[in-house]
Amino acid sequence: MPNTTKQIRLCDCNRSFPLDAETFAAAGEAVGVHHALCGRELPVIEADLAAGRELVLSCTQETALFGELAEAAGGGARVRFFNIRESAGWSAQAAAATPKLAALIAAAATLPEAEPVPGVQLRAGRSLLIVGEAGAALGWAARLASSFEPAVLITARVGDVELPAEHAWPVWSGRPLSLSGHLGAFELTWEQENPIDLELCVRCHACVKACPEGAIGFDLQVAPDKCSGHRACVAACGETGAIDFARRDLVRRERFDLVLDLAAEPLLRRVELPDGYAAPGRDPFEQALAAQALGELVGEFEKPRYVAFDAGLCAHSRARKAGCSNCIEACATAAIRAKGEVIEVDPYLCKGCGTCSTVCPSGALAFQYPRVPELGLRVKTLLAEYAAAGGTAPCLLFHAAEAGAALIARLARRGRGLPARVIPVEVWSADAVGLDLMLGSVALGACQVAVLAAGSHDAAPLQAQAAHGQAILSALGYAGEHLRIVEAMDADDWRTLEAALWDWAPAAAVAEPARFRLLPKKRETLDFALRHLVAQAPAARTAGGLPTAIALQAGAPFGQVIASEACTLCMACTGACPAGALRAATDGYRLEFVEKNCLQCGLCVASCPESALALEPRLLLGDEARRARTRRAADMFHCTCCGKPMGAAPVIQSMIARLAGHAMFATEAQRARLSMCADCRVIDLMKTEPATQAWDLSE
Repeated sequence: MPNTTKQIRLCDCNRSFPLDAETFAAAGEAVGVHHALCGRELPVIEADLAAGRELVLSCTQETALFGELAEAAGGGARVRFFNIRESAGWSAQAAAATPKLAALIAAAATLPEAEPVPGVQLRAGRSLLIVGEAGAALGWAARLASSFEPAVLITARVGDVELPAEHAWPVWSGRPLSLSGHLGAFELTWEQENPIDLELCVRCHACVKACPEGAIGFDLQVAPDKCSGHRACVAACGETGAIDFARRDLVRRERFDLVLDLAAEPLLRRVELPDGYAAPGRDPFEQALAAQALGELVGEFEKPRYVAFDAGLCAHSRARKAGCSNCIEACATAAIRAKGEVIEVDPYLCKGCGTCSTVCPSGALAFQYPRVPELGLRVKTLLAEYAAAGGTAPCLLFHAAEAGAALIARLARRGRGLPARVIPVEVWSADAVGLDLMLGSVALGACQVAVLAAGSHDAAPLQAQAAHGQAILSALGYAGEHLRIVEAMDADDWRTLEAALWDWAPAAAVAEPARFRLLPKKRETLDFALRHLVAQAPAARTAGGLPTAIALQAGAPFGQVIASEACTLCMACTGACPAGALRAATDGYRLEFVEKNCLQCGLCVASCPESALALEPRLLLGDEARRARTRRAADMFHCTCCGKPMGAAPVIQSMIARLAGHAMFATEAQRARLSMCADCRVIDLMKTEPATQAWDLSE
């Protein structure tokens, strides 16, 4: 039978950094140290594959070579790759990197593959819209006609351009109004401004010859400034009917698979453009590259559904009152939009930056590529193995799979590499590293967490999350800077990354790392992490002790709601609160507040008719945050006639004050009825008001 033993193969890349096989033997797994696995020692890999062993290879440079060998041997699924050369070996502290190497090896060898993420199917045909000025758009349509099914929308006339003699593809002219959709399903809406309908036109050019002012060019566009309105062109067009200066159906719509936008001002203005849409501008070389790239998008594709959405947790809106719109404002692809009282995510537009999950206060949006529990397990494994190997002051460096890895590789080649205590953690997008992952990592034993912003659209949300986390850690007495966003955006910024890591002094860590795992729900993970950080807080061992509450900046996902004297206890806020932080007491007229549940979304403030509520971002420590506390209380208002309970005194008093000036309550007796119950009002009305006779109403 084939040997299915797991075999770990390490390579020091031609002895360019130190490795010791005995030091890195992990949990009884076989570890081999090599110097040229991709060269003269390649037969070792072939022998492992022939024996049916599961391979864990430390070389990511030659994944193509090893992958081909594995496929040829029928063992492609049994080979896993991880990096130790740029991550640890090529470093000015390579000799001290043994604990980090042990952690990286253990994580690669022991952690299971991530669970598959649900996919989104995309299908794109060859229908291509080309938008732009006549010369460039028609020229590219002619070049691409053999590979695509082009259609042209002429938006401007530049120079003397003539329409093709052969009507081989649709040609329109007009002003674009909107472009929506995604790869395989774009929809363009435009307004036809040209009196000549180019779809009806037979291109006989009779109108060109009939126009005495030369207002019509060979591109069959009418120049309004030259046209005198004699309409000889209409007569020349005759039965074809392509020319109509009084046309009413000006708005047109068509659907396309792909879009090549050649306009100087692109139709879509987004940070991240949808797949299948290219806006190269007027540079011919960029246009050629864009056309080539669009050709690679014809076919059927599957992309991950990067974000999971739980509508029950969404705090976007209630009763047409606006609440949290963090995700909509942060989305770089315009994939998130309002849908009634919640939001919806278009998975076809989403490209997986994950910023929405970072800024979502409730956890309604959860990034799942990878999921937080899977990433948390990796973090826990790395930190535990690093500590077991004798490592101290571990710093986690979260980085994007492509842009971040390229920057780290550049630092390893040209600079001092990563410090021995800095453990890289690869994620799909660094933008998805939120407060739960930052504080969760510190609770699990990291003394510091850095997020490399390379590949990020906007590092501001990351900076805000780090600021909230650092404020909490500092207030708890953990000395030093624990959270840092490194804004080195591409491979040329390796010096920025080097300075940020090598000049960063270790901060205080928890005395006892947490044992829990990070959970799928964001608020639960934050609750576990904060409880552990509070329990281990150095401030608890000082004379001043722990603070009662920690002040935070606006935008923090924690805080309290303050009710002023203007609150009438109408309880509109309790119906608007999506998290149950505000509620009406069951045994009296009281507005109660559970601070642990508060998202600081602002829905209560927006719903309050008295403008009596305000938000205060802070983190309340201890069990008080979990208990219901009274924000506003009132006595019962009783009927002034019979003493029957009518409701909360502030509500009744507010109603009386508002109605007192109405014409229906002009007299003292009429105003007095406002403080009576319904029965007493009727009785009082019958006693004091003169009866109205039927004949009095006949006139």
